[in-house]
Amino acid sequence: MRDDLRQVLANGQSSNLEARTIDITTVGRRSGEPRRIEIVFYWFEDSIYLSGIPGPRIRDWLANLTAEPHFTFHLKHGVVADLPAVATVITDPAERRRVLADFVDQFNQRNGPESGWPKAVLEEWVEGSPLAKVDFSGADCPRPRSSGTPRRS
Repeated sequence: MRDDLRQVLANGQSSNLEARTIDITTVGRRSGEPRRIEIVFYWFEDSIYLSGIPGPRIRDWLANLTAEPHFTFHLKHGVVADLPAVATVITDPAERRRVLADFVDQFNQRNGPESGWPKAVLEEWVEGSPLAKVDFSGADCPRPRSSGTPRRS
């Protein structure tokens, strides 16, 4: 991986939310078509993760990554790049709790009482938040065709 890309990804540890906002392109699990969405990435123990707030059902992007873990990680702030990646969806409750504890702390620090967001509760995140670890080492993995328009699968 290029040094400038490593630096941008490493800066995600201390960057604001906008700097950690990226797009991902997954392969639709039913359609086989590329699906591009905006999402925030997180750092934990020298690894990059994709996650989000808890929801009542599995997110389409996570279901797509479960069916086809190869995807494209699109940097779009500062350095612009399309990086082939492989996701590992994290389902083990103990591992989810260990990783998400840090994300919940970050969320609560970022969103105080005046933010309009309720305080994040770790057990709710463990139960209902999407979580996938990102691996860039499979640089030769097939990349989904990029889609200019975000679409749901």
